[in-house]
Amino acid sequence: MYPEQDALRKDLDDIFYQSKVNIFKWIINFIRKIFVIAEFEVRKLKHDPTELITRAAQPALWMLVFGEVFTRVRAIPTGNLSYLDFMAPGILAQSVLFVAIFYGISVIWERDLGIVHKFLASPTPRTSLVLGKAFSAGVRAVSQAVIIYILSLLLHVQLSWQPLNLIGILFIIIISAALFSTFSLIIACIVKTRERFMGIGQVLTMPLFFASNAIYPIAIMPDWLKAVAHFNPLTYEVDALRTFMINGGVSVYGIPFDIAALVFAMIVLTAIAAKLYPTVVR
Repeated sequence: MYPEQDALRKDLDDIFYQSKVNIFKWIINFIRKIFVIAEFEVRKLKHDPTELITRAAQPALWMLVFGEVFTRVRAIPTGNLSYLDFMAPGILAQSVLFVAIFYGISVIWERDLGIVHKFLASPTPRTSLVLGKAFSAGVRAVSQAVIIYILSLLLHVQLSWQPLNLIGILFIIIISAALFSTFSLIIACIVKTRERFMGIGQVLTMPLFFASNAIYPIAIMPDWLKAVAHFNPLTYEVDALRTFMINGGVSVYGIPFDIAALVFAMIVLTAIAAKLYPTVVR
């Protein structure tokens, strides 16, 4: 081999190595910025934890009133599960949805306070800003899971305590909260006012909840509602939670498909939110 070829190969190896180092540094920096934004959001919760207490009221009413009444109705086909066992994961999914779907209003507040302008003026990638806010919503949603578990214990729900199942629940909650909070951010970027956002948020939550398998099986739905439920990310969240959370719970779609559906939806919504995020200040 000629000396020129040796020198060329060495130069190519150096370029390839430097490229790998740069990519690795970019990934580490990207992840670090996500955690910085998430920590900033969670710090707000530390200063005002009353939100967690007030949000616990709704799932408590659903389980203590709705669940206790309908567990005596034998007409709902829940398989070998009692109705409370069947419903508990759905109420957890509902709590995650309600925590995340109104998360976009904080972006409107931050815009009015000038915080969004500072974020946009920084070199932080827009995707990091979106994901940081999304995963902080996941932290809030985990606190709701603790409340649901306490209620479920009091109502003698057949909970699974296997470590892998608990890890699976944690993962599903964080991904789902990130998904719906990102959807919320997209709405905030479009409507731009708190009043419009609250109106649209309230309109969206109930259809998402009732057009899912949270409180009744998809099998008993009319055909048109079944089609809607199959495109509803909440359906796959509930399906995965029911498998991980309840002894005897069986996934209808399969856990890999549930996770793939949630992750895919989150990636698509994150890309859209990152594109729209700068428009919130216009």
